[in-house]
Amino acid sequence: MRSSWYNKLLLTFGPKPPLNWLLLFVVSALVLVALLGSSPSNQLDSLTDPTRPDIYSSYRRLKEQAVNDYLELRKLGTNPSKDFDLCGKERENYVPCYNSSANLLAGFKDGEDLDRHCEVSRDKEYCLVRPPKDYKIPLTWPGGRDVIWSGNVKLSKDQFLSSGSMTKRLMLLEENQISFHSDDEMVIDGVKDYSHQIAEMIGLGSDTEFREAGVHNVLDIGCGFGSFGAHLLSLKVMAVCMAAYETTGSQVQVALERGLPAVIGNFISKQLPFPSLSYDMIHCTQCGILWDDKDGMFLIEVDRVLKPGGYFVLTSPRRRQGSKGAIATPLEEFMPKLCWNLLAQQDETFIWQKTTDTKCYTREDGQYYHKPLAQCISGVGTKRWIPIQNRSSGSLSPAELAIHGINPKDFFEDSVYWRSALRNYWSLLSPLIFSDHPKRPGDEDPMPPYNMVRNVMDMNARYGGLNTALLEARKSVWVMNVVPMGQPNTLAAILDQGFAGVLHNWCEPFPTYPRTYDMLHASGLLSHLASERCSMLDLIFEMDRILRPEGWVIISDKVGQVEIARTLVTQLRWEARVIDLQDGSEQRLLVCQKPFLRK
Repeated sequence: MRSSWYNKLLLTFGPKPPLNWLLLFVVSALVLVALLGSSPSNQLDSLTDPTRPDIYSSYRRLKEQAVNDYLELRKLGTNPSKDFDLCGKERENYVPCYNSSANLLAGFKDGEDLDRHCEVSRDKEYCLVRPPKDYKIPLTWPGGRDVIWSGNVKLSKDQFLSSGSMTKRLMLLEENQISFHSDDEMVIDGVKDYSHQIAEMIGLGSDTEFREAGVHNVLDIGCGFGSFGAHLLSLKVMAVCMAAYETTGSQVQVALERGLPAVIGNFISKQLPFPSLSYDMIHCTQCGILWDDKDGMFLIEVDRVLKPGGYFVLTSPRRRQGSKGAIATPLEEFMPKLCWNLLAQQDETFIWQKTTDTKCYTREDGQYYHKPLAQCISGVGTKRWIPIQNRSSGSLSPAELAIHGINPKDFFEDSVYWRSALRNYWSLLSPLIFSDHPKRPGDEDPMPPYNMVRNVMDMNARYGGLNTALLEARKSVWVMNVVPMGQPNTLAAILDQGFAGVLHNWCEPFPTYPRTYDMLHASGLLSHLASERCSMLDLIFEMDRILRPEGWVIISDKVGQVEIARTLVTQLRWEARVIDLQDGSEQRLLVCQKPFLRK
């Protein structure tokens, strides 16, 4: 006869196979063992202290976590040993939340139907986004910056040849390769001359002086295929490409394939995922935006993210004027209202400089993540109103840390921690990513010591410590530093260090194309996700979507979260290994590699 506790379990969970119970009990036991095993005797004794009434809330959190863990495992179905299937061919370049048909049905119009609306999308499917038939592992850096496999991007040769703009033209070397440089390795289409022209227009002798003039980061709107950004990176200026979602001929997809920083974003109805006063220069070359549309709200958004003394560079044949300062269009009429000064005009290129005078503006600040575009000026009332010419280069000074509300001691300890952590990471990965790589379908082994990792995403970046450690170790990588919603908003401090970064809600998909990152790093993200009551299964599938075949994942989190994640990733056919840090803590590392799957 069944016992009463058994009947209660049936009422709670239903008549599921014993394997589900076993998974629940194993996870619960792991959490309890970790909790008790990591507590010294004096901490256990203190539980009877009447001044510590949080034992019941701790128990409640533990119980809720056990139930959440169980529900995550139940999503695997009745047979957790079964692998997930590949998606159909139509999802090879799938980007969630961009469904214009669904957006139109939901009532979005006037271009908003082309915007990102995750709340409308209902096309979730638990399957693995497959690579295209002719996909090949990208060439190693820096070769991959100049030559990409044409089968890796949804882009026809006709689109390349017909683009015609300065930063888009290129030459095709072979049937399956696209090249962005000439035989003498000089950037084509005059990008170097164009960069030098901009430097002269803002009063510099050469573009090599950009950093000395306070230009450390640039937002390149509608970046073409990234040639201008690639040149700026060679000058140690962080250039981030931002362009709208495109079903084919995507600028962001091509830029990321070249190993260049890029993210999907647009000027339609919502503010950009950056804080006020983020960039030293904002650049637009024939980027297709009608800047004087919507009563100048797009320009107001540019003003919001542009730092005091920063530059707005616009190159467009439609802006041609007879002489410097001649007011010829509504755009030029609007600029004085922003307190921008027309610094220089040469041929089709115009450069405005944002004022450093706070008295010119009214004050309005606040949250910016997916907030509607506004007709008011922001950023003026913050302590971060510092002209770019007065800012320090590189690491933040104690005074600048104080402006960001960061304790210098915490910042220093965080930097020391990530230097040590990076050495441990690289000792685990370097036998593979710095040596002859295993054979791949349709590709030859690269010669060592080229780095197999270029595009890195830190999914919970905090102060950008991993980014700093990678630079100090002279790794040939760039990092997309993501600050999750619900965490302390440190993105302004990250951007002020000259790094790339965005604010993002990890309960939603990330705005990028499939197979665009070589490595994903997540420290404490799983625990944060649980606190936000978001699905770990959805996150793991999203990580698989944006990670290229043979890419790497490093997860650092509590043992319970790591064990659940390992169960999930094995269903995605990842190779996974849990590493005990041997430091007496609950923290574990989960090191994974995504396989190269073909159907």
